[in-house]
Amino acid sequence: MGERKLKIADLARDLNVNRGSIGRMYHETTEKVDVDLLNSLCGYFKCGIADLMEYTPAGENLSDSGHTENR
Repeated sequence: MGERKLKIADLARDLNVNRGSIGRMYHETTEKVDVDLLNSLCGYFKCGIADLMEYTPAGENLSDSGHTENR
């Protein structure tokens, strides 16, 4: 969304979804994955799920450099 200068509120309105759901995904604070939301986002951006998120094993965190750090 940042690359396209798209506002969370505008995207939520375009997809007819809750603004908070998109905000939590954008800020990486969501605790559950909403498959319908992922499907809508992939259709909107014409991308795959891997373009929206990546798997990080529990107990690990990505550093600013993109390298995995154990916690």
